[in-house]
Amino acid sequence: MSKIKPTSTNNRNRNELIDFCGMNYALNMLAGRWKLLILYKLENKKLRYGDVKKLMPNITDRMLTLHLQEMERDGLIIRTVYPEVPLKVEYELTESAVALAPVWKQLEHWGIAHRKMVESQLVKY
Repeated sequence: MSKIKPTSTNNRNRNELIDFCGMNYALNMLAGRWKLLILYKLENKKLRYGDVKKLMPNITDRMLTLHLQEMERDGLIIRTVYPEVPLKVEYELTESAVALAPVWKQLEHWGIAHRKMVESQLVKY
């Protein structure tokens, strides 16, 4: 994934709207198909890169690396490097990300209930 052009409309909108409201700020931090899922997988434990990858086999290495870097930059995860051979790197949630746990748990419950509702409606037709 390439760098975002500073002059792109998408980037200008992101920069101008980030202070618009808390919801917009939060969505900007968590945007992307994988970020909430990565946070969800890191709940209650430290994981190495390979462990996260095993839990999310469909994510590409590039996308996982990009999201981990962005979430570290945004203060959602802590990356700890141990000076060993081979190099050992672990990821864990920050206190700020831990505070999001009730949100993703509620999203999970909603998703399960909504999927059942939609599937039951499809069966009727």
